[in-house]
Amino acid sequence: KYKLDEYIKKLMVLFLRAFLPVSLFADSLSPPVNVTIKEVKANSAVVSWDIPEGDPVIGFAITQQKKDVRMLRLIQEVNTTTRSCALWDLEEETDYIVHVQSVSMSGTSPLSEPLRFRTPKEAETQASKNEVTMEEVGQATQLRAGELIIIVVVLIMWAGVIALFCRQYDIIKDNEPNNNKDKAKNSSECSTPEHPRGGLLRSKV
Repeated sequence: KYKLDEYIKKLMVLFLRAFLPVSLFADSLSPPVNVTIKEVKANSAVVSWDIPEGDPVIGFAITQQKKDVRMLRLIQEVNTTTRSCALWDLEEETDYIVHVQSVSMSGTSPLSEPLRFRTPKEAETQASKNEVTMEEVGQATQLRAGELIIIVVVLIMWAGVIALFCRQYDIIKDNEPNNNKDKAKNSSECSTPEHPRGGLLRSKV
């Protein structure tokens, strides 16, 4: 297995030298670190990495290979600061080996440590999507339940305020007739003249 990895690594270097000038290989440039794979699906995946601090990197080169197959795919991009790349046209239930190289003005770095991963079945990918969808539906249901509770509490508070207002209005309305009677009584007492001897005054003809 060790000899096979060394053979694959040498084969990748020869493949890169066939597409890039020999002067572009810079031994002083460090290879990418923390190479990881994420978002693995039946036909695609995303590889990401970190660059050692201080390296004047202007791009990257990725070699993609099926396990136990000598054919390679080269992905190269320059004038970019991105630290991830999408791998496409993968086959489901297949093992892959990925290497990443940094590209600078003076050349390319050595190959990173090999990263191995396996693509799942298409059915497994759909199942994981369904699980995520169900989780999102559950979260949305919880949010809606919370919103309904808040709406109900606000409506109850408004109903209490309206009931209190109606009660105060009825009390004020019930007190209005008594106030009117008192006002009428006071006005009649003030308008009727008082005569100390009694009777009405008559004029002589």
